[in-house]
Parts: sequence; structure tokens; C-alpha cells
Amino acid sequence: MTASAPWVIRSRVREMKLTGSTILVTGGTGSFGNRVATKLFAQRPKQIRIFSRDEKKQWEMARSHPDYHYIIGDVRDVDRLDEAMRGVDFVFHAAALKQVPSCETHPYEAVKTNVIGSYNACLAAKANKVKTFVALSTDKAVKPVNAMGTSKAMMEKIVCAQNEFGGDTIFCCVRYGNVMGSRGSVIPLFRKQIAEDRPLTITVPHMTRFLMTLDDSVSLVLHAMTKAKGGEIFVRKAPASTVQALAEAMRIKYSPRQEKHPIEVVGIRPGEKIHETLVNEYEMQRCTESKEFFRIHPEYKIPKVLSRQPLGAEYSSDNTQQLTSAEKIGGLLDRMGKISELT
Repeated sequence: MTASAPWVIRSRVREMKLTGSTILVTGGTGSFGNRVATKLFAQRPKQIRIFSRDEKKQWEMARSHPDYHYIIGDVRDVDRLDEAMRGVDFVFHAAALKQVPSCETHPYEAVKTNVIGSYNACLAAKANKVKTFVALSTDKAVKPVNAMGTSKAMMEKIVCAQNEFGGDTIFCCVRYGNVMGSRGSVIPLFRKQIAEDRPLTITVPHMTRFLMTLDDSVSLVLHAMTKAKGGEIFVRKAPASTVQALAEAMRIKYSPRQEKHPIEVVGIRPGEKIHETLVNEYEMQRCTESKEFFRIHPEYKIPKVLSRQPLGAEYSSDNTQQLTSAEKIGGLLDRMGKISELT
């Protein structure tokens, strides 16, 4: 069976749920929103609504996807969200401030969008009897050390708590690490530095990061939508590499100078970790696990049968599968797709 076969099998379930439905994607003009909308459109929904605050990005996206319905709005505005969610069946909540340095400088802006904005989205989904609400989170929400991660951790708590209070909507979260080639990530930066024949700037050579393609992140969201019972956080397993190994693989793959293209160590930035964690030691004690996914169950709804791990065990970027060769990292870069399509 090929690596893509599970996607084909599971897509039959999704098609039954999504055909003829109305879907809203908040933050829909971002890298994820673009890709997930494309995947969802193939399932023949009645309508895909793209909700975001950037009219220029909406105009650009509409040139490629004219069949979507575009709504200018901000998740900080609960009334606008309520209007946007009327008649909606499924919500994918991707709107966020996600750049670590800017959130460190302006932490309350992160609170207004990532925390209050997410709460607003939950209120609107409940009021409009949305069937399933899936919120996107990040490994930086686990043991957070920066404002962006802290705000995302609160977002997870807010979303996952909604099912404690009844209602018709199933709420859940997905959590993933670095999405390769997404807007603001290091891979587009390295490509730009290579194109301009400048040194590749890395923070700490032994820093590790999960590597997930955008299609893998979309399949995680769709998996959560079909499997959630309410209050869970879903994690897709992914390989990782050091930033040094990633930079070396990229210069071999993309630079005319290959190994001679310089790499410059610039030091860690405020709010960064050396390694990222996707499932912490406490969550591991209330997980179920499959070959591809972890499902973290809410503390108020723990099943009797769990995939118990030793006390203290975590799932992090330094203990997952490590990609060390330029060949293996290059294979993931090929799966990633064109950077221009993602940013």
C-alpha cells in the first residue's frame, strides 16, 4: 500500500459529510486556508466561505478560486462572526497572530486575536448550531515560553472546554509543528537568501523542529473533523531535523554553490525553544495513539482504554524520527510544493 492510500480510504467518510455542506475558514487567506479550501472544494460542498481581514489577500485568492465566498471581517468582532456563520455546517478556525517576535513585542494583540477572537468564534458557532468546529493550534502552545504560545494555549483551553456546557456543536483542536513553506516559516527565508546569494542564517545549529507538509496538516484537520467527539486535541506524528541539517539540505538542493554556500549562526531569538513538544508528559497519560496520530482526550472525558506511556514521556522534536541526510530532507521539500503557492 502506498503512503497516500490512507488518505484515499478516509476521504470516503469525509465526502459523505462535506458534500452539500457550507464551510467557513477563518484566516482563510493564509497558507493553510488556501490549501484546505482547495481540498474541501473537491468534496463538492454547497459553499466555502473565506473569512479574513486582509482584502488584498482575498482579492489575490479570488483570482485563483473565484467560486469561494469571501467575507471581510476580524475575529475580534463577534457580531461579524455571527453574520458569517449563519447557515454554516463546519468551521475551520485558522485566524491567528502567529509570528513569535511580533507577539513578544505586542502580547496584548496576541490576546485579542488568539484568545478573545477564538472565544468569539466559539460563541458564534454555538449560536448558529455549527456541526463541528476545528481550531488550529501549534507546538508552541505546549509548555509555552512566548506570548504567541501562551495565547494559543489559552485558545486550546477555551475551545476544548466548550463541550462541557452542552450544545449541538462538536469543538476540538489540532496541534502541529512547523509547516514547511508556510508564510513566515524558515524555508521561504532560506530560499530567498539562496536566490540573493546571501548566507543562510540559523539560530542554534542543534535546534530541532518538526517538519510537516501543508497537505499533512490539512489531512490532520480533516481527520479531527471526522473523529472528534468533543474536547480533544489531535496531533499528527511527524519527523524532525536540526536547523543545521535543514540549511545544509537546502543549499545542496537549491544553491548553485551547494556545500560552499555559507551558513551563519545568528543566535536564538526572544521566545524561542531549542526543541518543541507536541504532547507533554501530562497529556501523554490521557492519550490514545494510532500509527499516524495522537488523540489527547479532555480531562472531563477520559476513556477507559488509553495508550499509556511511561510517566514523564513526551512527544517532542528531539525524540521523534530524525531526518539527518540531505536526501531525506530533500524528499520532504519535493512533497512540500512550490513556495509561491503557499505564501
